[in-house]
Amino acid sequence: MRSDDGAAELARLAGALADRTRASFCLALLDGRAWTAGELARLGGVARSTASEHLDRLLADGLIVEQRQGRHRYVRLADHEAADLVEQLSARAPQPVPHPTSLRAATSHAALARGRTCYDHLAGALGVGVTDAMVERGLLDDWAVTAKGRAWLSDLGVDVEPARTGRRPFVRSCLDWTERRPHLAGAIGAALCRHCFDAKWIERIGSGRAVRLTPSGRHALGASLQHEF
Repeated sequence: MRSDDGAAELARLAGALADRTRASFCLALLDGRAWTAGELARLGGVARSTASEHLDRLLADGLIVEQRQGRHRYVRLADHEAADLVEQLSARAPQPVPHPTSLRAATSHAALARGRTCYDHLAGALGVGVTDAMVERGLLDDWAVTAKGRAWLSDLGVDVEPARTGRRPFVRSCLDWTERRPHLAGAIGAALCRHCFDAKWIERIGSGRAVRLTPSGRHALGASLQHEF
């Protein structure tokens, strides 16, 4: 067998996610923020030493990066490409029928389905709804921002010029793992999500990935997109 066909590297990368605990860490890190090893250990229901071993594996395979502050070890997904990989695999995995074991678990799952961040862009019913409304209004066409779309973003106060630089795709579709339909990703998706946070149109629910529209956000997005959220 040839040693340069990339099969071994691909198998190793797949193996990094072929563990329930490591997969749960990566899903949690899709909120785009840095977590401590202790927080992830509690999330995964494992000892801190076990969590550290799993994080070392994810770090070695380039899926996460770390930053140390004093005794604390903070980790986050390495970049948007690592986030895209995790989200796309989640969307393509068979979706189990949820059987929440408590009211809290049922509420949490419902909140994620309504709206959440997918690393740095909007997902869930909210993200898909915004994307659909942009298509209906002619702001997006075949996953390209139209002239009308650029004018709309400018009117909102979203600066699209920084999004044009760098290696990241300007616009990209991302298959939503709860809606099973695409939502807006790429540099524009991230810029729009950031603007929604800055304008206080959306806010996080608790400490996880779930977000909700604020009253001002429901009004502003509804009026600008002529869509009921």
